[in-house]
Amino acid sequence: MTFLDNVIQWYSTHIDYASITALMTVESSFIPFPSEVVIPPAVYVASDPNSPLYTTGIYSVDVLIIVLFGTLGAMLGAIINYYLSVWLGRPLVYAFANSRLGHLCLLSGEKLEKAEQYFNERGKISTFIGRFIPGIRQLISIPAGLSRMPMGSFLLYTFLGAFSWNCILAVIGYVAHGQMDVIKAYSHELSLAIIAVVGIAVLYWAVKYIISKRKS
Repeated sequence: MTFLDNVIQWYSTHIDYASITALMTVESSFIPFPSEVVIPPAVYVASDPNSPLYTTGIYSVDVLIIVLFGTLGAMLGAIINYYLSVWLGRPLVYAFANSRLGHLCLLSGEKLEKAEQYFNERGKISTFIGRFIPGIRQLISIPAGLSRMPMGSFLLYTFLGAFSWNCILAVIGYVAHGQMDVIKAYSHELSLAIIAVVGIAVLYWAVKYIISKRKS
């Protein structure tokens, strides 16, 4: 069994709000871990009256609580990445990414450069949109820290992005009934759909803003 398989097996027998928060913190930090194996199974388990996630007896409320704890974990992981980037600075961050330990964490200078370019091209909104993009999701907080993005904006966009992504995973968990192959397939397709919708919305507001400025 791989390390990921062992963690998934442990999670299946210790699934509660603490383990959800802990694993989502890991997922949102620089340590590679798929959020698809955290939120969807929890949503499926929450329907069981004997589960520790069956807290209010109202399924929709229990699912919302799962999403909120998952979002809390995602924000904690993002904050860790942010402050590590601030404290270490670009040279040390890239040195770590290119080190043997960094490669074990599936990091590389090329991946960080891609995340930085994505952040620089889109600005603050990238910390929201980046939450839906595989390979960018865990790293987008690093360029935010390197650029000293204001903490208030960082927390707001991170919360909105993480909460939205966890809601998507919750819907997938409800539809897929805990089937991991279905969860992986739908999460990828839905993330692309969300990116398209967000892109259209941003374009619409940008065009509307430009038109209003010209009229004034």
